[in-house]
Amino acid sequence: MSKATHSLPRTIAAHAVLITYTVIALFPVVVIIINSMKSRNAIFRTPLSPPTPETFDLVGYTTVLAQGDFFLYFQNSFIVTVASLFFVLLFGAMAAFALAEYRFKGNTLMGLYLALGIMIPIRLGTVAILQLMVASGLVNTLTALILVYTAQGLPLCVFILSEFMKQVSDDLKNAGRIDGLSEYRIFFRLVLPLVRPAMATVAVFTMIPIWNDLWFPLILAPSEATKTVTLGAQLFIGQYVTNWNAVLAALSLAILPVLVLYLIFSRQLIRGITSGAVK
Repeated sequence: MSKATHSLPRTIAAHAVLITYTVIALFPVVVIIINSMKSRNAIFRTPLSPPTPETFDLVGYTTVLAQGDFFLYFQNSFIVTVASLFFVLLFGAMAAFALAEYRFKGNTLMGLYLALGIMIPIRLGTVAILQLMVASGLVNTLTALILVYTAQGLPLCVFILSEFMKQVSDDLKNAGRIDGLSEYRIFFRLVLPLVRPAMATVAVFTMIPIWNDLWFPLILAPSEATKTVTLGAQLFIGQYVTNWNAVLAALSLAILPVLVLYLIFSRQLIRGITSGAVK
């Protein structure tokens, strides 16, 4: 019996597990989207059925666009997410390059210290963070959210990118130094292009918690001018009455940027995950 015959059951089992996991992961997303396009009665009567000509209703989307300033909330989330990703990738990549390239006293200890941020949730320091933002006059500003999310994303970024940067050829970097390139040019011109898959992976895993977060926008930036999409969706959730059409429509619109980002970086994301697994 050939080796291919032996590996066939394992391949089928692996694909079955992955397909099952995919269905479980996508099920809530599909339920939210299909119910956002149904009437209120149909949501409760047949929540798992797709909209029909009788139950199809876009009242949730019209309510979201009419009440509140959803485009402002979307803009705030976009600004916070993009700015946070930029600083996380820039500072995280620079710190990872320093840890991977330069050997100094306390190098390993510094790496372990930065990795602690992965194990200790930043929300444990919410009170201290709020006091710091109040003292700095940054409450109800997007800057407060950007600073917090940058600090939140840096540990994972440094941890992942430092391992990838250790795999970059020393001969390539030394050749750049011989040609007269500064350390900054070596970093930006030679190293960063080689770790783009890893950076795409970090970007996706960093962006999702930022975009979906409700905790820090509620505490640090609850004003109307600084509300994010997730916080804006709370407008339609009341103590006694909840407009489920509007809530599901707002969540469906909030899902779109995550899907677009995945479609753009999917190839880089898969390359980053698989190359990390091989290493």
